[in-house]
Amino acid sequence: MVNEDPNQQEQNGTPAQDPALRVDHSASGHQSVSTHPSVSMHPSVSAHPSVSIHPAVSARPSSSAHPSMLAQSGGLARPSSSCPEDLSVIKVSKRRWVVVLLFSCYSMCNAFQWIQYGSINNIFMHFYGVSAFAIDWLSMCYMLTYIPLLLPVAWLLEKFGLRTIALTGSALNCLGAWVKLGSLKPHLFPVTVLGQIICSVAQVFILGMPSRIASVWFGANEVSTACSIAVFGNQLGIAIGFLVPPVLVPNIEDQDKLAYHISIMFYIIGGVATLLFILVIIVFKEKPKHPPSRAQSLSYALASPDASYLSSIVRLFRNLNFVLLVITYGLNAGAFYALSTLLNRMVILHYPGEEVNAGRIGLTIVIAGMLGAVISGIWLDRSKTYKETTLVVYIMTVVGMVVYTLTLNLGHLWVVFITAGTMGFFMTGYLPLGFEFAVELTYPESEGMSSGLLNVSAQVFGIIFTISQGQIIDNYGTMPGNIFLCVFLTLGAVLTAFIRADLRRQKANRETPENKLQEEGEEEEESNANKVPTIVSEEHF
Repeated sequence: MVNEDPNQQEQNGTPAQDPALRVDHSASGHQSVSTHPSVSMHPSVSAHPSVSIHPAVSARPSSSAHPSMLAQSGGLARPSSSCPEDLSVIKVSKRRWVVVLLFSCYSMCNAFQWIQYGSINNIFMHFYGVSAFAIDWLSMCYMLTYIPLLLPVAWLLEKFGLRTIALTGSALNCLGAWVKLGSLKPHLFPVTVLGQIICSVAQVFILGMPSRIASVWFGANEVSTACSIAVFGNQLGIAIGFLVPPVLVPNIEDQDKLAYHISIMFYIIGGVATLLFILVIIVFKEKPKHPPSRAQSLSYALASPDASYLSSIVRLFRNLNFVLLVITYGLNAGAFYALSTLLNRMVILHYPGEEVNAGRIGLTIVIAGMLGAVISGIWLDRSKTYKETTLVVYIMTVVGMVVYTLTLNLGHLWVVFITAGTMGFFMTGYLPLGFEFAVELTYPESEGMSSGLLNVSAQVFGIIFTISQGQIIDNYGTMPGNIFLCVFLTLGAVLTAFIRADLRRQKANRETPENKLQEEGEEEEESNANKVPTIVSEEHF
């Protein structure tokens, strides 16, 4: 808590009446003060371990709180002009559920387009007359595109905000879907590659958003659940991508009929992508009027439009716990990407002619993972046991992968459904855990940056695992290929055990008693005469 200087408190025995000095009485009876017209010091700004304060700033009660003294090495300590109007009011907006659900829907559409080729790999090989490796690259281009575009998109997110990123991502997703309609001839494979590359660029504007949306729009006891819902959409898109293409595009020899069935799939996804783009234009809002949590309020107060991305990345990579999480998240998500891309090939090798059931197995993996993601998100909001939950889920992922590997070639599809579902419950259920754990470990750094680095790791390992496991399957069979993944998942579980649970965002939220969250439109009464009343206008839906 930063208090005003004693000689500012009293002048000739009379309290100072300087209009530039705003005194806000907190619930604890202390005062937090802004001594500059452009700076309002929130009660949560203190010398807490979660906030880096420059050595030149004294944490003693008698220190003066001029904004120039709050300079931080990363440029994060200056107040942002784009923050909500009143940081002293903590409220959640009714619109938050609409925002996260709409994001979840267009993320679902983009994820469907990622896996729609891989789920019927053999059919597209026949239609375009290309190799299995060429079809695999239609999935891997998503992973490859993400790596060089992370930093530019992260900069755009900080510079222009959530709405601009949402519009760009949904627009590119829509454009890519319509470009693919120009590839309905066997010799037009390059056109479908172009459409898929456009969709892969859209994915860069989508993958890093869940934790950012959760932090900006949701209260401290909702962020993990909100992040799980946002990731839920991506997983649902993958699930539909496993289920629908084998149904819409049967394995037939006639090229014209095959082109007709492919066109139906492309028209449906083009229409859905267009509708979602229009809804984003109409509905998606930049941020709520008031910060939804104390941590977000503090984040607004410390934000700087001139923050250096290079210095932010340096700070992140000096955080050993975060570096370990980047590696372990990449190993887990990369294994999931490889399994998703190669699943059709693996199932067909053991169960010829079962393209539809191969898609259903993929659906089972993802649906089980979505359930795991939601359960883990709710559990985290209640328990805040990030390290313990992440470690248990990772260990169970390894166990599930081993069991799946040993049962794939037994000749009983119902066994594969059960073991694949069990593995998926933990493997894909881990993904939102990683996002939220990263935000905790790196607060108050940008959620987009920490999530982006996790996704870069996932794409890198995804490409390596997909190529490597594909070659192992072609030369040695499915079991050695899956054992290859088991080894790296075991390594990830071991490294997870060494991550220390430094929950910085939770510390910021506990720094002073959390204000009771109220939804916009509800009336608030102040009964304590010592508090300065705050008038909040209703935010219309």
